[in-house]
Amino acid sequence: MAQNKQASVKSIKRRSRKSQKIVMGRSKEFKYKGYSLEELQKMDLQQVMSILPSRPRRSLKREKNHEQTIVYEKLQDPSVTEYKTHVRDVVILPKSVGKVMEVYNGNSYVKFEIRPEMIGHFLGEFALTRKAVKHSGPGVGATRSSKFMPLK
Repeated sequence: MAQNKQASVKSIKRRSRKSQKIVMGRSKEFKYKGYSLEELQKMDLQQVMSILPSRPRRSLKREKNHEQTIVYEKLQDPSVTEYKTHVRDVVILPKSVGKVMEVYNGNSYVKFEIRPEMIGHFLGEFALTRKAVKHSGPGVGATRSSKFMPLK
């Protein structure tokens, strides 16, 4: 038996929002501490460093080793769109947004695209070195009490 329910005002508004694909409460433009991506890309390194949190700022202040210098040069070069590296302690800067990186995690290379939300993070944060432990059922090598499983 189909009953004719009268739709509430709330459900009518919800349906109209879903049909219009309106995302409420979010701005579509990316902002990092009040600056748009274009403004960040126009800034020099000293200005970007003043905006970053303390850990990446201190890392950029220190003298970079040879491998880090090579990675920074490749990320600044507009002709390079994809780069593979073992160096995990490189801070992601606004000029490297849009590049595709492959970072070594100790076993294989993890490929990802640098998005604006990644600014200020290190490359190694996106190439996880450990994977989740997946346990199987009890069996050989299990403790004495859990070794025996009831038959169904």
